[in-house]
Amino acid sequence: MNPNLDKLQSYPFEKLRDLFAGSAPPAGLPEIKLHIGEPQHLTPPLIKDALTAGLAGLANYPTTNGSDDLRRAIAEWIGRRYGIPAPDYVSQVLPVNGSREALFAIAQAVVAPRKHELPVVISPNPFYQIYEGAALLAGARPFFLNNTPGNDFRMDWARVPEEVWQACQLVYVCSPGNPTGKVIPLEDWKLLFELSDRHGFVIAADECYSEIYFDEAAPPLGGLEAARRLGRDDYRNLVMFSSLSKRSNVPGMRSGFVAGDTAILRKFWLYRTYQGCAMPPPVQAASAAAWRDEAHVRDNRRLYAEKFAQVTPLVAQHLRAGVPDAAFYLWADVSPTGLSDTEFARELRRQYNVSVLPGSFLARDAAGVNPGRDFVRIALVAGVEECLEAARRIASFCKSL
Repeated sequence: MNPNLDKLQSYPFEKLRDLFAGSAPPAGLPEIKLHIGEPQHLTPPLIKDALTAGLAGLANYPTTNGSDDLRRAIAEWIGRRYGIPAPDYVSQVLPVNGSREALFAIAQAVVAPRKHELPVVISPNPFYQIYEGAALLAGARPFFLNNTPGNDFRMDWARVPEEVWQACQLVYVCSPGNPTGKVIPLEDWKLLFELSDRHGFVIAADECYSEIYFDEAAPPLGGLEAARRLGRDDYRNLVMFSSLSKRSNVPGMRSGFVAGDTAILRKFWLYRTYQGCAMPPPVQAASAAAWRDEAHVRDNRRLYAEKFAQVTPLVAQHLRAGVPDAAFYLWADVSPTGLSDTEFARELRRQYNVSVLPGSFLARDAAGVNPGRDFVRIALVAGVEECLEAARRIASFCKSL
């Protein structure tokens, strides 16, 4: 077996099950799950209709690069969404089975062995655990860059030692961030691009939360948009990852895409032809329909905005929490309660049957601290009334302390 498998930690939700083991919640209080970022809004009918209408495609083997129609739909969406020329759908867009699968696979395709030292993959901290597993199984060493209130949850590139940059082959960024909701500003992109030019590493921009924001006039900046604004029209060393899961409430459809640098995508496509992960034709048809419709996405944002408007004030009376730049998480500091993040999560569930995720499960010790410690991630994915009920229970729990 690959010895790097022994370096993998349990997934956060497995740790949460262990934390909750032997601690039963009140029997008469309905469970409210806010620990997992699984959208619970209704799937739009237009996507279901397109999926069933495309079932005849099950009689065909799908191609790795997807249909021309799907790639055109994605390229056109990128152009509309970011106000930039649509990428070349043939060479700069590649459909994938959800951003999670592709975010893992890109490290396997990018990272190359070094004779005398391990290559490095840089990741935000806290982070989406796929980044770490992808780095380790590619034979690389993760380097975690802490995102804390002290640096406004930004990736402080100045804190990366020169020897790390020299060994770096891949940098994961997440904007809007999971779990912080932070959007990377243009000046940070500019510095990252300059560092990439100097050291030659690839930038993997995870943007699966990009369509959940609160001001229709100010959507979050994306990596391809930042590149264009800075004159990098070839997207060199940059690939962005997006998904329909959060945008269109279809996490079970496993549909996303990678777009950007033509040379990287050509090699990534070659890797994927061997991996055997082509998107089924009915899913391609439904995905094309989803990318071409914005009405359901605006409705989705309206629901999230309503939840944040009602839930945040209740939670913020007792925890340090505020509306994020984007995404559907409250990243709440529980230290005012006197409990650790794990104690808070365990007791909240035991007493009030609301589950949230301890922040320390989403981070690693780096530079002497775990930047997720003392935080919990609250995913506002349930309906408005259910989220509001959860907020009331959280407030009651905090008052009881």
